[in-house]
Amino acid sequence: MAGLRIIPRLDVKGPNLIKGIRLEGLRVVGDPHEFALRYYEDGADELVFMDIVASLYQRNSLVDIIRRAANRIFIPITVGGGIRSLDDVRTMLRSGADKVAINTAAIARPQLITEVSGRFGSQCMVLSVEAKRIGPGRWEAYTDNGRERTGKDVLDWIEQGVRLGAGEVLITAVDQEGTRKGLDIELLRAVNQRVNVPVIASGGFGDPVDLKRASDVGTSGVAIADALHWQRMTVQQIKQHGRDQGLEIRL
Repeated sequence: MAGLRIIPRLDVKGPNLIKGIRLEGLRVVGDPHEFALRYYEDGADELVFMDIVASLYQRNSLVDIIRRAANRIFIPITVGGGIRSLDDVRTMLRSGADKVAINTAAIARPQLITEVSGRFGSQCMVLSVEAKRIGPGRWEAYTDNGRERTGKDVLDWIEQGVRLGAGEVLITAVDQEGTRKGLDIELLRAVNQRVNVPVIASGGFGDPVDLKRASDVGTSGVAIADALHWQRMTVQQIKQHGRDQGLEIRL
C-alpha cells in the first residue's frame, strides 16, 4: 500500500494566498510563494495551487507564481482554476506544474478530460470536484468555487470522469471546507468505492485522527490548508500524528 500523502493546498486570489470557510468569507493569509516554500522545506509530499476566481474571470493568473515556485520547490505541483484547453495545460506544465486540476471546463465539456489525458498522460489529468451534500448519501457537483450548481450527482460524475481518462480525483467537501469539523468520510468512502484512481480529500481537516479515517476508506492523500496556514500544526507534526496512528507516511 502506498503511503498517505500530505498535500498543502494554497488557494490564490490575485497575488495573495487566501482562506475562507465553505469557500466564502475569504481572508488574506500572505504571500503564496513564502508559504509554499515553507511547506516544501517542512516535508510536504506535494502542493496544490488553486486560482479560486479564475473560472469566474475566465483566466488563470498562477503562471508567475508557479514559475517562481518551481525554481525552488522540487515536489509535484498541481495547478487548478480556469484551465479550459490543451494550450492552458501546456502553459501550466511549461511553467513548472506537474498536474492540472480541472473542474468547471470539464463539467462544460467532458471530452476535455480525454483530450488532456491523451495528450499529456492520465497522471497529469486531475478531476477537481466541489461536492455539496443534498441528502443522505447524496452530493451535487458545483463549479466556480462553490458558486454554481451543475445538477450532476458527484459519484456519477467522478465515475464518468475517470472513465474518460482522469488519473486522479481531488474532492473538496464544500460543507466541511474551513470548518475544522473533520473530513467527510462518508463521501470519501463512496468515491473510493466507485473508482480505482488515487483520491485526494480536501475540506474540513481538523483533528489528526482524520488521517486514519481517510486512509481506512482508501484515500490516497489529504489536502490541508487551514491547519497549516494558521500554524495550528506543521507538516511534520501532521505526518508524525499519522505515523503514531500506524499509517505509512514519509517523514
